[in-house]
Amino acid sequence: QLQAFGGGLVQAGGSLRLSCAYSTSGRSLYKYDMGWFRQAPEKAREFVARITWNGETTYYEDSVKGRFNISRDNAKNTVDLQMNSLKPEDTAVHYCAASRAVWHIATIDYWGRGTLVTVSS
Repeated sequence: QLQAFGGGLVQAGGSLRLSCAYSTSGRSLYKYDMGWFRQAPEKAREFVARITWNGETTYYEDSVKGRFNISRDNAKNTVDLQMNSLKPEDTAVHYCAASRAVWHIATIDYWGRGTLVTVSS
């Protein structure tokens, strides 16, 4: 299963680091692309960042490019999201996700429980 950690309350301009530990039924998900989605109140869940299974390629939603950095450690079965220069509009529940298929919200294989990030102005 996926377990996410690191959410909290931070002032605008601050930083937070989210971490997600991944394993299911004792089986590592190292062959899965990993990433993060987020869902703000009364809004649809949206893509934030993704990293390929081997860590060679990363993708970001336009509004977080240059501020967020996704990384993974397959030896530790963890994926992290370093969030810098946070803005109030980043406030949302953030979800860790894993997929072996085309990266799309409808084809995610595993979801973690969300962790709330709140950015005050």
